[in-house]
Amino acid sequence: MTYAVFFIVILLTNIIQGITGFAGTILAMPPSIMLVGYSVAKPILNVLAIFSGVYVFMTHGKHVNWKELRKVAAVMILGIAAGIFLKSLFVGKESLLYKCLGIFVIVLAVQGYYRQIKPKMETPENVPGMGKKGTIQSYSLLVGAGIVHGMFVSGGPLLIGYLSKVIKDKVSFRATISTIWIILNTIILFDDIHAGFWNAELIKLTLIALPFLIVGMAIGARLYKSMSQMLFMKLTYVLLFISGISLLVK
Repeated sequence: MTYAVFFIVILLTNIIQGITGFAGTILAMPPSIMLVGYSVAKPILNVLAIFSGVYVFMTHGKHVNWKELRKVAAVMILGIAAGIFLKSLFVGKESLLYKCLGIFVIVLAVQGYYRQIKPKMETPENVPGMGKKGTIQSYSLLVGAGIVHGMFVSGGPLLIGYLSKVIKDKVSFRATISTIWIILNTIILFDDIHAGFWNAELIKLTLIALPFLIVGMAIGARLYKSMSQMLFMKLTYVLLFISGISLLVK
C-alpha cells in the first residue's frame, strides 16, 4: 500500500510538472521520503528526472542554449560536489536531513508564492549578468542550486531563479533546463550507485514508476493548454509549504 501511494505521488506531482514546467521532483520528494525513505525516494526520483529530461531533449534539442548550459553545468557541478559531501555528514542523522529539506521547502514556498502575487520589477542591478551585484547573485543561485541538488535532487527552483532571467524564450528555456538535468542527474546517479543505493528491487520499482511519470506529464501537458498556469503555480507553492511542514513534524 505504501508503494502504491508513492506511485500516485509520482503521477500527481508530474501533472504539476507538466503544467508549470518545474517542481515535479521537489514536490514529490517530501511525501516520498516519508513513504519509502530517502534511500529509495532520492535515487528513483533522480532517474525519473533523467527520463523526463531525455524526452524533452529528444523533441526540442535544437533549441538548447549551449552557451548558458556550459556555464550552468560548470558552476552547479561544483555545488553538487559540495552537496554530496554535506549529505555524507548526515549518515545516521536522517531526521535532521529531513528537517533541513523541510526548512528549505518552506522558505522556497513562501518566496515563490509572494512572487506570484507581487511580481518583482527587474532592474539592471537584480538581473544576473548585469553589473557586479547581478553577477554575484547569479553565481550564488547556481552554487546554491548545485548544493541542494546534490543533497535532495531538488535544485530546480533556484536554477529557475537564474535561468528565467537569461533565457526568455519558453521553448529554449525548457530545452536547456531539461538538458542540464540530464547531465547533472547522471552525475548523481553514479554517486548513488557508488553509495550502494541501487539493487534489483530499486530497479524494479523504477520500472513500475516510469508509466506513472509518463502519464502524469501527458495529463499536465493537456491541462496546460486549457487551464491557468498562474493558478497552478500558486497551488504548487501551497503544496510545497504543506510538504515542508510535514517534514518538520516527521
